[in-house]
Amino acid sequence: MSDWDEECDDNEAPAPSSWTHDNSQTTKRAPGFGRGQPNRYRHEPSQSFNSGGFGRQSNDGPRDTRGRSAFRQSEGRSEMNGNWRSAESSSDREPRGFGRRGRDGRDGGSQGFRSSQDHGFGRKNGNQSMEIVNVNCGIVGRIIGKGGSTIRDIQEKSGAFVKIRKEDATYFDQPIEISGVKEAIEKAKEMIDEIANPLDHIKAPAAAPAQVNKPKVTFAEIHAAREEHEKTRWIGLPSIQKYFYIEANSVKNKDPQDVEDFRLTNNNIIVENYGETVVNREIPNPVTTFEEAFEHYPEILREIKKNGFTTPSPIQCQAWPVIMSGMDLIGIAQTGTGKTLAFLLPAFLHIDGQELPRDQRGGPSVLVLSPTRELALQIEEEVKKYHYRGIKSVCVYGGGSRRNQINVVTKGVEIVIATPGRLNDLLMNNIMSVRSVTCLVLDEADRMLDMGFEPEIKKILLDIRPDRQTVMTSATWPPGVQRMADQYMTDPVRVFVGSLDLNACKSVTQLVEMVDGEEKKDRSIEFVNSLSPKDKVLIFVGKKIMADDLASDFMLRGVSGVQCIHGDREQIDREQALEDFKTGRARILIATDVASRGLDIKDVTFVLNYDFPRGIEDYVHRVGRTGRAGRTGTALTFITRADWGYASKLIKIMQQANQVIPDFLEDMAQRFEERRERNGYGSRDGERRSGDGCFKCGEQGHFARECPTAGGDGRGGGRGGGRGGGRGGGRGRGRDSYGDDFSGFIEGSGFDSEYGRRGRRQKDYGDWI
Repeated sequence: MSDWDEECDDNEAPAPSSWTHDNSQTTKRAPGFGRGQPNRYRHEPSQSFNSGGFGRQSNDGPRDTRGRSAFRQSEGRSEMNGNWRSAESSSDREPRGFGRRGRDGRDGGSQGFRSSQDHGFGRKNGNQSMEIVNVNCGIVGRIIGKGGSTIRDIQEKSGAFVKIRKEDATYFDQPIEISGVKEAIEKAKEMIDEIANPLDHIKAPAAAPAQVNKPKVTFAEIHAAREEHEKTRWIGLPSIQKYFYIEANSVKNKDPQDVEDFRLTNNNIIVENYGETVVNREIPNPVTTFEEAFEHYPEILREIKKNGFTTPSPIQCQAWPVIMSGMDLIGIAQTGTGKTLAFLLPAFLHIDGQELPRDQRGGPSVLVLSPTRELALQIEEEVKKYHYRGIKSVCVYGGGSRRNQINVVTKGVEIVIATPGRLNDLLMNNIMSVRSVTCLVLDEADRMLDMGFEPEIKKILLDIRPDRQTVMTSATWPPGVQRMADQYMTDPVRVFVGSLDLNACKSVTQLVEMVDGEEKKDRSIEFVNSLSPKDKVLIFVGKKIMADDLASDFMLRGVSGVQCIHGDREQIDREQALEDFKTGRARILIATDVASRGLDIKDVTFVLNYDFPRGIEDYVHRVGRTGRAGRTGTALTFITRADWGYASKLIKIMQQANQVIPDFLEDMAQRFEERRERNGYGSRDGERRSGDGCFKCGEQGHFARECPTAGGDGRGGGRGGGRGGGRGGGRGRGRDSYGDDFSGFIEGSGFDSEYGRRGRRQKDYGDWI
């Protein structure tokens, strides 16, 4: 009998934890949870050890009827803390954590803990110990975590075994058993306490560093630093040549009285220095002929004569000497007076007169900003009419082919005519640069501000050198234009043609008719049919949908030659509509206010204001579309009872132009003022007080949103006014909300260019006129 048989009979041989025969595949996973391991006893078949929870027998050795090894299982021994101990029975084994399989393939506790056979985990001998911690039942879920993730994390980081003893839990407390070495238990208790009492473990913020008293910086220092930065930013740029004017002797030697008489007779030209530092600066005398202005530039004279001009307009007579003398100019004149040519011809001389060659400038020399696409295209057409030493231009605007515009810009141009939106797009994408711009033109500046382009304009001007020459044209002189001139122009000369106030063209006969809303279409068709085939009519409406609707009605009723233009039409359709109107293929053009500024269509004989504009300034620009370039024209305006808030200002415009004032218009204005006084606007004891002042019209007694002269929507407060405003103010705008004659609504009603007049039944307004 061998030694091994003797040891087995005596039950003294140590049973290995796994059995592996030499011929068995040691790399093959055993049928149990673990793998077979090399056998220390080489001549026996391999068999999995049944203790430790393996529970299945290897296929390598013979089986008995109970699925156990044919060999008699003896007491095993394992090594722990350097000692040999007897293997415990299955009933006395230590717990195996959560019963999951360890990373090494053995059945045991969570990661970092092995079975008691390997380490004697949880035994209370040696350095091992066990403690019970009671926690509130409400936080047990947080300690366990989703899928046991938190409790596993605690065990892995602390090295202790953590068990939730649910069988010993009470209504309030839940015992938690923590086993392991002392340091591991303390770490696990600390982590559990952090979960149970998170506020107690918030670290106090570090002490704030001692404050150092920094020296105070004044706005003067900031401003000086900014100016210094601007100076360094533009270092290295070539100098600008601005003076190209050679004054003729006939102009220089004019008698001062003759100069004053010329200015007075030419539509009352007013010229003054704008700025306190240049009050006494000498202003050039006006020219009276093209030869006096461009005597030394014969190529310019040839181009002027080629286009059929014989005499300069009033704004050109004074603007050319000022611009060619290198001064900034503010030109304020009514529409159709030649403002475009006033800055265009000096711009040609400015481009050609710079010292740096054109191909080395790195960008355009002249930038013209325009409010609308139509005006930008019109300026480009004017540039193309005059050929001066190969100067090239491009029109950059939204709605056009961006790729084609980029191709032209990158090839090199001297003049860029642009709308602010598309130009900012090209600048932000580094497609073009405006550092080379030495002459800037802000055309129709008041219109650009009305359209909300001021932020875009300011952004563009930040990238243009500050010592540029700037020309600003406008038809009016509102506070916004004055503010822009103060901020971005250097000691300009201000030239007014006409008066400082708003005034419609004196060459236009202005007619006003009282029309109910539902009668407008019939009256407009009657008006159009009464015209001769040679007449051209420009009809202004307040809404885009109305432009399409009116054009369709005209064509359905047999009116031929009708086109319409508004912001929702494609750019190619808008251009085609203007082209048809200019060439005579269409004699009726229906438009929104997009076409009321800057469009130069010289042979327009009639203007029809189908809807009253949103403000009196827009009325001036609409009427100015006719009577251009020395011609006469007629403007017919339909006014409804809802427009009575504009009556007084319309009367002032017509009086300045020496027009006949209809009696009903004066009566309308008088009744409007009486209604305001009767309702207590501007009075502290009146019933319908709605504010201390309006920033739009400057008057007292109403908010800006209620302003009857600036397009307010009439949503008034006060008792019984507006949507549920005070006593008697229901959700609707019925007779109870506005009084017996709806004067509360009419009083606040105005025309909004985007949404149009609010449709209300005119017959319910009462007999107030």
